[in-house]
Amino acid sequence: MSTFVVFDLEFTTWHGALEQDWGAPGQLREIVQIGALRLREDFSVAEEYEAVVRPVVNPQLSPYFIELTGIEQEMVDREGVSAAEALGDFLGFCRGQSVLSYGNDMVVLGENVGWARARGEDVKHGFLAAHFLNIRPWLNAVAPETENSNVGRLWQVLGLPRPAAGKEHSALFDCYSFAAAIKHLCGTGAVLPVGGIRR
Repeated sequence: MSTFVVFDLEFTTWHGALEQDWGAPGQLREIVQIGALRLREDFSVAEEYEAVVRPVVNPQLSPYFIELTGIEQEMVDREGVSAAEALGDFLGFCRGQSVLSYGNDMVVLGENVGWARARGEDVKHGFLAAHFLNIRPWLNAVAPETENSNVGRLWQVLGLPRPAAGKEHSALFDCYSFAAAIKHLCGTGAVLPVGGIRR
């Protein structure tokens, strides 16, 4: 049975950063958490991936980020791995898969791979062995009520049962919300825009 991956990222942010497109001096979208699910064709979970990452340029998380995500500085200091290690592991997890995001998270992923390599760090694996696709436009077209929703609220907007323990803006919880939305929409007849995945 073939599988595919859904993923979500949490990255450094500050009050007003989204509106300014992270344009203030020193503000970079450094990944702090990666969550991913490998899903079977029936949308059941085959495997989970989760990593906490230590940011380099801004190692101290902003109070805004902590409040938004619930990720504490102590957690990052204690459990965080280097960006190169997390990125390489994640790209290995995605190898040979269609990899779906709700938004352009692959752009942030690419920025972080570029920064790690520019620092001389070895990022194992690469993008070419996986097919990354932002399916937010498809999902919003199929279910217009989701247009203004973040990924962690999709289950709520679609009136679905809570998909997992946790809360929105936790990368793995957001993946479960995303997966629940895809499963629901495909169950109502929508066709996921990814070759080889049918339901």
